[in-house]
Amino acid sequence: MAGGDDLKLLGMWASPFVLRVKLALSLKGLSYEYVEEDLGNKSEVLLSSNPVHKSVPVLLHNGKPVCESSVILQYIDEAFAGTGASLLPADPYERAIARFWAAYIDNQMIAASTKASRGKTEEERAEGKKQSLAAVETLEGALRDCAKGKPFFGGDSAGFVDVVLGGLLGWVRANEELQGTKPFDPERTPLLAAWAERFWSLEAVEPVMPHVSRLVEFGKMLEARQAAAAAGDGN
Repeated sequence: MAGGDDLKLLGMWASPFVLRVKLALSLKGLSYEYVEEDLGNKSEVLLSSNPVHKSVPVLLHNGKPVCESSVILQYIDEAFAGTGASLLPADPYERAIARFWAAYIDNQMIAASTKASRGKTEEERAEGKKQSLAAVETLEGALRDCAKGKPFFGGDSAGFVDVVLGGLLGWVRANEELQGTKPFDPERTPLLAAWAERFWSLEAVEPVMPHVSRLVEFGKMLEARQAAAAAGDGN
């Protein structure tokens, strides 16, 4: 791994947003120190580094904090432009397209998935599942248009959109067991299904990915906590 600069990542192991940063650092070949945060008892370093949101991930570069996963990815690409492959394209238009689809994943796909799993009513959860399937089908078209027959959204190598979506793959697989859903279905979205397998198996990606079984157990704990809270609200 390349290094020289002081890089420290404040994170939480199950966060897909933290995983994005780990993926970017690994794909760029950058060495860093990882600090696991207890989000129930946040460290003073985290609170002072991200006083607005008080959340992970936070990347400390030579002591200076950078917050929010998509911002951190772009910062890594610019600050270490001569190291490893670029995450964002050199062409301004293609760079704008990559940013658009990354924002779509955050603003549409994740929002719909959250509604599907955490909606307060059956109707809300059903609507979330419908919106989630529609978002995935839209991403199938985006992959076809962006990749132009190549393996990744970024073309021949994994880029910005691949990392943003790739950060969700652990939970995508965990939710197959937790919710019985398969968003990247080989029959409905064959390009995304093949992309997911291809991305996960990359040499720089596979060691960084969380164990799906551990995510499943964590997800069951969250579901139990949510059910207990709902029962309490009903009293």
